Amino acid sequence: MNRFGNDVNVNLWGSSHGPYVGCIIEGLGGGLEVDSELMREDMSLRMPKGRIGTQRREKDEVLFASGITEGVTNGDPISIMIANQDVRSRDYEQFLRRPRPGHADMTAVLRNPCHDIRGGGMYSGRLTAPLVAAGSLCRMILRDDCVSVSGFSRAIGGVVDHSDRDPEEVVASRGFDTRACTSSLDSAMEEAIIKAGSDGDSVGGVVECRIDGLPAGVGEPWFDTFDGELAKAMFSIPAMRAFEIGDGIWSSGSRGSENNDPFTIKGREIGTESNHHGGVLGGRSSGMPLVFRCFFKPTPSISKMQRTVDLTNLEETSIEIEGRHDPCIVPRAVAVVEAMACIVTLDLMKRGGFIEH
Repeated sequence: MNRFGNDVNVNLWGSSHGPYVGCIIEGLGGGLEVDSELMREDMSLRMPKGRIGTQRREKDEVLFASGITEGVTNGDPISIMIANQDVRSRDYEQFLRRPRPGHADMTAVLRNPCHDIRGGGMYSGRLTAPLVAAGSLCRMILRDDCVSVSGFSRAIGGVVDHSDRDPEEVVASRGFDTRACTSSLDSAMEEAIIKAGSDGDSVGGVVECRIDGLPAGVGEPWFDTFDGELAKAMFSIPAMRAFEIGDGIWSSGSRGSENNDPFTIKGREIGTESNHHGGVLGGRSSGMPLVFRCFFKPTPSISKMQRTVDLTNLEETSIEIEGRHDPCIVPRAVAVVEAMACIVTLDLMKRGGFIEH
């Protein structure tokens, strides 16, 4: 239920207000020296920032319970644990009876009346913390094979970045709280988030991610395609509502003469003049940058009065959500998208024999 991946796989566990969240990642092999600084940086990018994130502030210190010996992987499954310390469970008791619109409360309780409602339980975005840690380990292995994964905020709250971004600009987004690529976009996106929050509301947006350095041929046809595996991983991220690769939706309204990417010879490598296909053909990487986008809905926890139902007496009622919530999860979601892309990429490269670690 909470497991995905094949040669590299992750088993996720925990709940938002339990003592820990964590995962077990298998398939990384032994001999990888853990880059603690990169791990801390990746984890920090998932943390809320300033006035644009929740006031729940966790330290997110990663504890390796097994699989790491003196900073080096030993080949055993790696158990990752992250403590939950800043919790306020009393804010959630009412949601067992009156589910929050846009949340998993209703479907969770109807399926399992004993569901841990605190903080959303196992459905909470809190569980993305160990996924970022697992993704960081995968990133270290990919880096050794010159494969890089980087994302940024393409749009937030109606503020859209219309420029094509090269890898250096995308990596530079790590220096901005909103994960925008420029200071002006960062300011505009931050203003949109703060305004929504001050209105008791929230905004959504778009995360764009690119994978550079991939050899051609990574991925499997039909049911284990690169784009299909990515889509499955991305749809597991809370609030992610749509996925597209390359020109995506636009390509459905174009002509073949516009959408096809002519093949060329670059040095001694086969490439394409353009990248409308987004780096995947027939479910396998083409050797061009793999570019995809994830569309996130506005955070459903808002302080405005909303209509709901009382599950006890089956009557319509209303609810006002209190507590600490992100007015926009997009800036923090960029790190999660990157992490999931790292896990999928490493898994498919190992499955295809492109990497042996």
